[in-house]
Amino acid sequence: MSTWNTLPRAAFDLETTGRNSRAARIVTASVTVVDSSGNVIREHEWLADPGVEIPAEASEVHGITTEHARSHGRPAAEVTKEVAAVLQGLFDDDVPVIAFNASYDFTVLAAESARYGVPQLSRFPVLDPYIMNKQVDRYRKGKRTLTALCEEYGVDLENAHTSAADALATLRMLDAMAGKFPKLNMPASQLHQLQVDWAVSQAADFQQYLRKTKPAAVIEGDWPVLPPEDASRGGF
Repeated sequence: MSTWNTLPRAAFDLETTGRNSRAARIVTASVTVVDSSGNVIREHEWLADPGVEIPAEASEVHGITTEHARSHGRPAAEVTKEVAAVLQGLFDDDVPVIAFNASYDFTVLAAESARYGVPQLSRFPVLDPYIMNKQVDRYRKGKRTLTALCEEYGVDLENAHTSAADALATLRMLDAMAGKFPKLNMPASQLHQLQVDWAVSQAADFQQYLRKTKPAAVIEGDWPVLPPEDASRGGF
C-alpha cells in the first residue's frame, strides 16, 4: 500500500467562539485538498453566523466580530451541513484529512452536527501533527503550537488563526515532519490507528504529571473526537 504522503490528502481547520470544544460554535471553516504532489486542487471556505455572541477574546484571535459574522456569515446549520458533507466525501474516497489537534476541531463539528441534526462523520482516516509530534519528538522543548512547529519546520504561516491559512500550513508542516521522521511514512489507515493509542498514552502521562500537584486532574485521551459530556444524550 502507498504511504499517505504520496497520495491526495486534505487539511481541515475551524475558527470558533471559544476553547471548550463541546460548547464552541463554528465561525470560519476551511478544507484544503492537494494532489499526490502537494499541489492545491480544491479549497473550501465558510463564514458562519454562529447564532451566539463571539467573545472579544475569540475575535482577537481570528479577527471575526459578532457584527461581521451576522452581516456576512451564513446560517450555522447550513455551514455545518456543508462542511460535514465535504469531509465525509473525502473520507468516503479514502482521502486522509489532516487536522492540528484534531480532537478539538472534530469535537466542535460533532457538537454542531448534533445541534443541527447533521449526520455524524466516519472520521477515518484522520492525521494529527500535534499527536504525532508528541510521539516522535517526545523530548522537544518549548511550545507545540501550530505557529511554533511551522517555524521549526520552515513552513510559512501567513495570516495565522485564519482557518484557510492554518489548514494549508498544517498540511505543509506534516509533510515536512514526515521528511524528518520517516517512521511516519505509512498507509493513512495504519497511522490513524496508531494515533488512537498514542493519544490515550499521552493523555495518561500528562494526567499523571498533573496529579502530582492537582490530584483531581483529568485529561481525556479520546481521539479524534471527544464524547459528549452527557453520554445519555447519545454518542457522536
